[in-house]
Amino acid sequence: MKISFILPVLNEASLIRSQLRGLQAYRAEGHEIVLIDGGSSDDTIENAAGLADRIEISAPGRSTQMNQGAELAQGDLLLFLHIDTSLPAQADQLIAAAMNPVAHKQRRQWGWFDIRLSNPSLAYRIIAAAMNLRARCTAVCTGDQALFVTAELFHRLGGFPAIPLMEDIAMSKLLRRAAKPAPIKTAALTSNRRWQQHGLVKTVLLMWWLRLRYFLGVSPQVLVKQYYQRR
Repeated sequence: MKISFILPVLNEASLIRSQLRGLQAYRAEGHEIVLIDGGSSDDTIENAAGLADRIEISAPGRSTQMNQGAELAQGDLLLFLHIDTSLPAQADQLIAAAMNPVAHKQRRQWGWFDIRLSNPSLAYRIIAAAMNLRARCTAVCTGDQALFVTAELFHRLGGFPAIPLMEDIAMSKLLRRAAKPAPIKTAALTSNRRWQQHGLVKTVLLMWWLRLRYFLGVSPQVLVKQYYQRR
């Protein structure tokens, strides 16, 4: 099973090189890295040179970038990875084991990783535990959790909905209707920079509020404006 690691990025020059280096072992195993830049104004693309199999530019927006990456990908399985999330060691083997039909008595076609946040303090551990529990109870994961899905199922469902926010939730809901997930307990490590930059409590409350409004039917086009107004 060949995995395509698809990374949507925008102005990540400071992170891009170190994060891509951490994925090079997978390239050596025959997997591929597809980097889709949303029009960076810094040195993101230059710093990624030589560390990805494909580097392309698209219109900004994670759903747009990830869908373009999926169109270019050559893998049997697509893994959508935020640049500030680091996968656990031997992630490809963990995925293969999680999707093994012998273990589950039926084929699994998608899943995600549990996460832990880079800040080890209790508050951040509680946030990560809540995110992991919510994902397992609802079969709805966030983009930080490194969603993976077979290319066949992804394309059959039409890819990520073309919305500016909540594309990870919308995609998860499509996937859970199509197949049972294969969540992986071994945690990926994601940066706490979002919570640290805008404040822990403020960020948590904002995301809960936005998700509640999305659940109640407010359009992502409205929510994205409110997201940036309240940050």
